[in-house]
Amino acid sequence: MSLVNGLPAHILLVHFVIVLVPLTALALTVGVIRPTVARRMGIALPLLALVTLLSVPLATEAGEWLERHVDGDAMVRRHAELGDGLLPWAAGLFALAVVVWWAARRGGVPVNGSASGTSHGNPWSAAPVRIAAVVLSLVVAVGAVVDVYRIGDSGAKAAWHDGFSTTATVGHGDDD
Repeated sequence: MSLVNGLPAHILLVHFVIVLVPLTALALTVGVIRPTVARRMGIALPLLALVTLLSVPLATEAGEWLERHVDGDAMVRRHAELGDGLLPWAAGLFALAVVVWWAARRGGVPVNGSASGTSHGNPWSAAPVRIAAVVLSLVVAVGAVVDVYRIGDSGAKAAWHDGFSTTATVGHGDDD
């Protein structure tokens, strides 16, 4: 996909990534910290992470097309390099979302949060496993969100660094 209504598809597809990565990171973080929430989210958590994962290569491919159709400069190249690094973070979000969903589903964690329905044979309930899952999920969630920010910031700078004036142009209704 290269153009949508005459606009480069990349500038539209990145908005999915910008929204979905932080949303998935938040859902994963809440789900791993609160297994009852993960159980309530059910299959929606890994499905959200899957859509997020699929949106990254779509935006990247459209970005590579756009890169070939704009004047190349260091800022564009930097943005492209940063963009290539997001897929592993999105894959990590997906993998962890599947694990959290599976563990909440198998774990017998009751939806109402009471301890009476907890399965004693569930390895997910062991404190070291829970702590490791929380830490790993937080690292991947924060890493993914920070990476999206860095990529977006570099893309905005590449697109706009020569595209506007800090002073208003004459005749455009700016009365300030």
